[in-house]
Amino acid sequence: MPSIITIKQSNPHYPRRLLDLADAPKEIYALGQLETLNKMGFSIVGSRNASQTGLKQSFRFAQELCTHGFCIISGLATGIDTAAHYGALSSGMAYPTLAICGAGLDICYPKHNQRLFNEIAQKGLLLSEYPLGTGVKPFHFPKRNRLIAALSIGTLIVEATIKSGSLISAKQSANLGREVFAIPRSIEEIGGEGCHYLIKNGAKLTENIADILDELKPYQGLMTVKGV
Repeated sequence: MPSIITIKQSNPHYPRRLLDLADAPKEIYALGQLETLNKMGFSIVGSRNASQTGLKQSFRFAQELCTHGFCIISGLATGIDTAAHYGALSSGMAYPTLAICGAGLDICYPKHNQRLFNEIAQKGLLLSEYPLGTGVKPFHFPKRNRLIAALSIGTLIVEATIKSGSLISAKQSANLGREVFAIPRSIEEIGGEGCHYLIKNGAKLTENIADILDELKPYQGLMTVKGV
């Protein structure tokens, strides 16, 4: 297992995109492969109580985006986040995924994702703004979401309710000038209302990978440029 390291803003490994935040962390903690930070990040987030359809979509979009050179960023949470990380890892690409954690990196939350946590440390990267020994607090998750938004050039919401934390991520992404995407669902499905709300308010309706790639064409020449 790699060692946990501290990355201050003065460190060349500190992601410059985080500096778009008014409250960018003075230092972050990293566990895994720092080369992951050199890849263009795209986030996939959504409901913890996801449907089987949502889980399959999260896995598939993550896997396909990885094959196009993106690093999938998510929050290690149960549901859509977990499926996104596993989809990225299944791609076989180098440095496929980055997880932003809501606790110190000596604590895996949720505990049942310990195997995923370990696999990301070996093949991708785990980041946190919280020092070792910091346990999970409810307010950590909205703060974590702003890091997910800042590190990504775009965010895909797979499933979300109106009060979901995923909508916080979407709003933060839009405020930072990032692209926001949402998958439509049946009006009778729980978890669709958040995505429909985002689409009504400017998120790109997303049915397939081409919907994302077409929107991100301006970034294609910058896919491996560090700090973009």
